[in-house]
Amino acid sequence: MNANLLYKVHIFSIIKKVAVFILVLSFSACENDLKEVERVSSQKIEDPVDVSYGVKVLYSDSAVVKAQLTTPKMLHFNTENPYYEFPQGGLLIMYDSTRSETQRVKSDYAIQRVNTGITELRKNVVATRADGMTLKSEELIWDENEKRFYSNLPVTIIINNQVSYGTSFWAKEDFSYFEITSQTGNFEFSGPKRF
Repeated sequence: MNANLLYKVHIFSIIKKVAVFILVLSFSACENDLKEVERVSSQKIEDPVDVSYGVKVLYSDSAVVKAQLTTPKMLHFNTENPYYEFPQGGLLIMYDSTRSETQRVKSDYAIQRVNTGITELRKNVVATRADGMTLKSEELIWDENEKRFYSNLPVTIIINNQVSYGTSFWAKEDFSYFEITSQTGNFEFSGPKRF
């Protein structure tokens, strides 16, 4: 073999080895990049959240306290539509203009949507008026803008030891007036006796 041919074979062999090395290197680089992309894309994007413990929140209107909420844990989600979540529930106490307690509402879970003024109380909701009237449901929604409470789930109302049931409910914010849909129960009436 002549030297020129050997030189070309040797160069070709080196080029082939370099090409294989670059090819292996590029595949391994791509593999790492793909793995990195998969790792990053599989990570859950978390909402910005503030966590507070042992919270007491006062709601006021024109410097008059209207309500007080106490909860063991509060999550504040600072998103485009911010909201507060109370995963361990809480106690909401409502006051009249003289700061006298008018009613209290407790639940095992609550969520307050800031932009809409809606607070949803869920799981073992019990609302008690100062005169003893009690409402029980799995849901009670407080609309701060409409100044009313309502529920689209079955409710139980207890007034003076008389129990009534309904399929839904709404009330003024102070519970001074309420309506129950499809109300049933045993009721005692005082009035004229039968013939």
